[in-house]
Amino acid sequence: MADNIGVVILHYGDIGNTKECINSILKVRNVNLRLIVVINPSVDTDKEDKFVDELKKKYPEMLVINNSKNRGFSEGNNLGIKKALYFSYPYVILLNNDTIVSSNLFEELISYAIKNPEIGIISPKIYFVKGYEYHKARYREDDKGKVIWYAGGIIDWDNILAKHRGIDEVDRGQYEETSETPFATGCCMLIRKEVVEKIGLLDEKYFLYFEDVDYSLRAKKAGFKIVYFPKAHLWHKNAASSGKPGSATHVYYQTRNRLYFGFKYASLSTKKSLFFDSLKMIMKNNLHKKACLDYYLGRMGKGDL
Repeated sequence: MADNIGVVILHYGDIGNTKECINSILKVRNVNLRLIVVINPSVDTDKEDKFVDELKKKYPEMLVINNSKNRGFSEGNNLGIKKALYFSYPYVILLNNDTIVSSNLFEELISYAIKNPEIGIISPKIYFVKGYEYHKARYREDDKGKVIWYAGGIIDWDNILAKHRGIDEVDRGQYEETSETPFATGCCMLIRKEVVEKIGLLDEKYFLYFEDVDYSLRAKKAGFKIVYFPKAHLWHKNAASSGKPGSATHVYYQTRNRLYFGFKYASLSTKKSLFFDSLKMIMKNNLHKKACLDYYLGRMGKGDL
C-alpha cells in the first residue's frame, strides 16, 4: 500500500510498554508508515533520556519528540499530529503506548478509509491484553485475550458519561458489524488529514480523558462520520500510564473534564442537573471537590494533584 501514514505513539511511564508496542508495529508489513514517538517525561527523566537516545540510534527513521515536561494526552498527541501534517500524510493514527497491534491493523484501517472518504475518524475493535482484564476470575483461560475493551462508544447524555460498548464481554462475534459510533477512542483512532484541517487539534484544556469524545463530536458537527470498524483489532493494557480506574489521576480528570464536556455539549436540563451534582461534590472535602472547583475557577490543562 503506497499511502504513507503517521503513527503517533505517546509515551508516558513504563518504557517496557512502549518498547512492546513499537516491536509489535515493526512486525507489520504491507503498509508504508512513519512512527512518531512523543515522550512525556515522568519521574525518572535520566532513564527516559537514555530511552530516547536508544530509539534514535536503533531507529534513525523514527521521529522522536522529547518534551521537557509532561504535556498530557491532548497536547502530546497534538505535537505528533502536527508533525504528521508537516509531512503531508493523508492519515494519522493515534495509538496508546500500552497497546499491542495485530499484523493487519494498519492495512485494514487504511484500506477502509480509502474506500470511504466520507469517514473522518475510525476506531477498531480493541481487546484487553491477556491478563489485564478488569475481572480476571470471570473468564476461562482460553477466553483471555478475547475480552472486549472497546466495540464502539456510547454517550449517556442524561448523566454525561462516555462508555465503551461491549466492555468486559468475551468476543463471540456479537459486534462484527461496521457501524457509525458516537465517539472513537483515543486509544487507537485513525484521523483523516482533512478532519484536522477543518476542525483543528485536540482540545488541550482536557489534558487527559474526554478529549477523544470531544474531538469526535466536533468532527461530526463538521460533517464527518465516526466509525467503529471491527475487521481491524488490537490489544490494550488499559490505563497503564495514568493509573487504574479509581486512581487519583483517574478520579480527578474524569470529574473535572466531565463538567467541562457536559457544560459544552449537554442540554439545558442536563446542565442544571450537572451543576447541582457538582455542588454536592463540592460539599465533600475530597478529590471530587478539588476537581469541581478547578473547573469552575478555569484551572484546566494539567491539574495540581
